[in-house]
Amino acid sequence: MTVYFIGAGPGDPELITVKGQRLIRECPLVLYAGSLVPKEVVLAANPDAETVNTADLDLAEIIARIRAAHRLGWNVARVHTGDPSLYGATGEQMRELEQYGIPYEVVPGVTAAFAGAALLRRELTLPGISQTIILTRHAGKTPMPEGESLPELARHRATLAIYLSVDKLEEIVAELIPHYGAGCPTAVLHRVSWPDQDGVTGTLADIAQKVALKGFTRTALILVGRVIQPEGFSPSYLYSAEHAEWYRANAQAD
Repeated sequence: MTVYFIGAGPGDPELITVKGQRLIRECPLVLYAGSLVPKEVVLAANPDAETVNTADLDLAEIIARIRAAHRLGWNVARVHTGDPSLYGATGEQMRELEQYGIPYEVVPGVTAAFAGAALLRRELTLPGISQTIILTRHAGKTPMPEGESLPELARHRATLAIYLSVDKLEEIVAELIPHYGAGCPTAVLHRVSWPDQDGVTGTLADIAQKVALKGFTRTALILVGRVIQPEGFSPSYLYSAEHAEWYRANAQAD
């Protein structure tokens, strides 16, 4: 018996991996975060499978269902939004399973930052502009560890993907402007890859006003960095004539 923590992706049911989709079809018990995982994902489950929306269950109740499945020898599909490793609250579940000696595996998924880049048709890393992406959030009910406050991270001036924080947008803007400048390109993307996805682009100076007009108050991703409106970046070495010549020479040597 194995518990599979499966990343369902950011919203589009076709962005789940082939492996994740197969496991949902095969497992006799499917536990999913109902407010975040599209229904189409779990509709792929076997009609004879037990499918449970865990939105109203606490950690102890979820683990109790998994332990009951373990006693029956059932595999369990534990379906989370995005990727299980990022803001998925999977760590405490895994810790519980380890204490009970229940085996588990993790099946990665597409996170909202990458779906957001796809929506914008932008590359988050560009030569001479940014080679670093910081995935973070603003302090809220979950405090930030020492050294990870947004102003401290902003000193790097890397591409920022800020999760779960659109309700603090004005505060975020105030913390970022001293490091990125008021004119830094910014995007706020609401329910990325869902049928009703929406978003706005602007700068740190005007993004809060644009978001207020849209009415985004949750389920939105904030992207900050020059990669959103890039100008004058150099082509990558990968497609340069120098690299092609090097590749040909080494291919012939092989």
